[in-house]
Amino acid sequence: MKIVVLDGHTLNPGDLSWRELENLGEVIVYDRTTFDRSGINLILERAKDAEVIFTNKTPLSREVLDLLPRLKYIGVLATGYNVVDIEAAKEKGIVVTNIPAYGTDSVGQMTIALLLELCNHVGAHSESVKQGEWTNNVDWCYWMHPMIELSGKTMGIIGYGRIGQATGRIAQAFGMKVIAYNRHPHKELENETMKYVDLDTLFSDSEIISLHCPLFDDTKGMINKKTIAQMKDGVLIINTSRGPLVVEEDLAEALNRGKVAGAALDVVSTEPIKADNPLLTAKNCLITPHIAWAPVETRQRLMDFAIDNLEKFLAGISVNVVTQ
Repeated sequence: MKIVVLDGHTLNPGDLSWRELENLGEVIVYDRTTFDRSGINLILERAKDAEVIFTNKTPLSREVLDLLPRLKYIGVLATGYNVVDIEAAKEKGIVVTNIPAYGTDSVGQMTIALLLELCNHVGAHSESVKQGEWTNNVDWCYWMHPMIELSGKTMGIIGYGRIGQATGRIAQAFGMKVIAYNRHPHKELENETMKYVDLDTLFSDSEIISLHCPLFDDTKGMINKKTIAQMKDGVLIINTSRGPLVVEEDLAEALNRGKVAGAALDVVSTEPIKADNPLLTAKNCLITPHIAWAPVETRQRLMDFAIDNLEKFLAGISVNVVTQ
């Protein structure tokens, strides 16, 4: 069985092993495969005769699938699977699987790391010390940005699934109150410091808003000029979910005029980020390159799940199948 990994570098830049996957067949791993329109021929060249393909962000369109007659299985090395034409795969009897719930703890941790950086500006202060500003300061201490204490603040979490709940638990441990919005509330999770609310209440009552919801038609652009106007002055906004949840021009404008005191984003609307993205020059805006999932432990878990999905498929067992 020929197994082709089209873009393995992001998952495994060299600190993990493909050995367990190699036990299942002939494995060819490409670090990167061009995925713009001109790259279709390269995808076809590399994936020809493959019965199994693994992809992270390299798209597999109907056009590509039409020209891969031996293909039986696509493993998406991520939770989102919009890189694959699912309808075309269904029509051709190609099984497509994804990897749900592998990064719950790491994304929750990253959310809080971004929040703490907005509140304490550790990186900026450390750099200023190394630049000699403390050595040459007339005072025994100084700070370059307002410092924010989180205890007693209200965090609004939009999307209270696994990751939202993990984030909420950490927030509560910091002494924060959590209010959450979810399509299907689980009332048994409520306690003295966590309550479900509607979206309007969440926007109006939160000092911090953290996004953990999927990208649907009705959530796309949910952080926009109108919803920002509902928020408290000085609100902090964090997005470790999906970039298009935010209208970036509206958030940049709100940051620059101070309505939003700070934003921290691990995702943006187009990735890699475009040079003209307005958030790059917005005031007090932290942007990281989609790394909430990147701890080695998290990536190993993802690889383990991906291999297990394929093993189950070969055994005739349906696990994490998105083409059913």
